[in-house]
Amino acid sequence: MQILSFESSCDETSCAVVEYTDGVFNVKSNIVASQIDIHARFGGVVPEIASRAHCEVISKITYEALAEAGADLDKDIDAIAVTSSPGLIGALLVGVNFAKSLAYSHGLPLVAVNHMKGHIAANYITHPELKPPFLTLIASGGHTSFVIVHDYTKTETVGSTRDDAMGEAFDKVARVMGMPYPGGAALDKLAYEGKPTLKFPSSAITGDTLDMSFSGIKTAVLNYINSKEQKGEEIPKADVAASFVESAVSGVIAKLSLTLDAYPEIKSLALAGGVAANSHLRAAVTKLATERGINLYLPELKYCGDNGAMIAVAGIFEYLEGKRADVFLNACAADEEE
Repeated sequence: MQILSFESSCDETSCAVVEYTDGVFNVKSNIVASQIDIHARFGGVVPEIASRAHCEVISKITYEALAEAGADLDKDIDAIAVTSSPGLIGALLVGVNFAKSLAYSHGLPLVAVNHMKGHIAANYITHPELKPPFLTLIASGGHTSFVIVHDYTKTETVGSTRDDAMGEAFDKVARVMGMPYPGGAALDKLAYEGKPTLKFPSSAITGDTLDMSFSGIKTAVLNYINSKEQKGEEIPKADVAASFVESAVSGVIAKLSLTLDAYPEIKSLALAGGVAANSHLRAAVTKLATERGINLYLPELKYCGDNGAMIAVAGIFEYLEGKRADVFLNACAADEEE
């Protein structure tokens, strides 16, 4: 079967065509229209501007995705999938309404997809051998959580951040250090040039909990930088980056280790989300998996960020389970389901 999918939960407009045959996914096209240049001047995503930008390109990239895949909407596409939650409500509404209109006008089944399940599903593209149950660390600009994947459409969140997401903290620290938006990648690179000699709070919340917090560590870094600036002292940016990354990542690994202790039956671990591209996090998770003797699955870098292909894969599993949406499908900013 072939499915056409849409992703517009934040600042990436994406459309993809994915073919599914005998348990293997073939990404025939995956067009992503980035808004980085638009939001860079503001130092972060402006929801209203993001929504308007989605409106401007979604039709264009649909034609591009179909053309690149060599697919005819009426003859070759079996269903349409779209991200309906969670995300920026205005941005989501653009994708949902466009997908609904397209499905209705062409008589195609419509499938609603949870954005976080999409990030998890990105791993199935590269690793068709990956099968539930397994544990996933989802790390992105809006989410940081430990999720048990019970089957292809059923997940359970067992731990998460109580405030800022990991990617959000990375971008905010990078911005204060003068790096262009989005600064997560630049911060990741700069950390290799410094030493983790500065003591910042851990992202791991103390006590018997699997939750994390990135607000405290972010604030500690910002206070350190402000203090240096007020005193007219030079800021050791590389050391700040190295120390921040060390505190953030080590805290996540500590809680990830506790999660594996709490669920000893889990023998496989996957990484998902935009921050899954962070080299320090990938290295730390790889080290933990090796020490634990468990299977580790990492998504290809091109599938870490928001993209239509991951939504297509998640949509295929929802479709095969018989789930369908109708013309009354609405977007929801919150995470509606586990």
